[in-house]
Amino acid sequence: MRGAGGQFEEFVANRFPALFRYAYVLTGNQHDAEDLVQEALTRTGVAWGRIRRKDDPEGYVRTTMARIMANRWRRPRLEHLVEGVPEHAADDPGLDRVHEMDGLDAALTALPPRMRAVLVLRYFEQLSEEETARVLGCSRGTVKSQASRALAKLRASMLPQEAEQSLMEDRRGRS
Repeated sequence: MRGAGGQFEEFVANRFPALFRYAYVLTGNQHDAEDLVQEALTRTGVAWGRIRRKDDPEGYVRTTMARIMANRWRRPRLEHLVEGVPEHAADDPGLDRVHEMDGLDAALTALPPRMRAVLVLRYFEQLSEEETARVLGCSRGTVKSQASRALAKLRASMLPQEAEQSLMEDRRGRS
């Protein structure tokens, strides 16, 4: 068992930054992302004996995170208090990429959690509609409608006010 624990620790040490980035995009903020990664890695650590024989332990953790988020939408969240706070916050320079995308970070954060998760799985993780539906435990139609609505909201929030006004004026002129 000692060898298996070492493999899990090595996996966490090597893949934590990427897993944190994924959690951040799913949740929209650092604190919830840290909680999500911690919960997913705890579940993964318990099941590591079964998982490590598979080809994609990171995929297992990512799927676990997406399912945890889907379950949070379905039922009220109960807070679990702990005695102390973590020693240090997660720091990932690769996360700056998300922040530097001209307002994408804020626009994603403004979306409801389910829409944000659909966009993350479809466009950041590049999963198909079927795979996204399977991960989130919903129908393919739900994935399509959530993605469509989310993209419409993103477009609306990312358009500068001037462009939006001229677009409205053009539409009035054509009517």
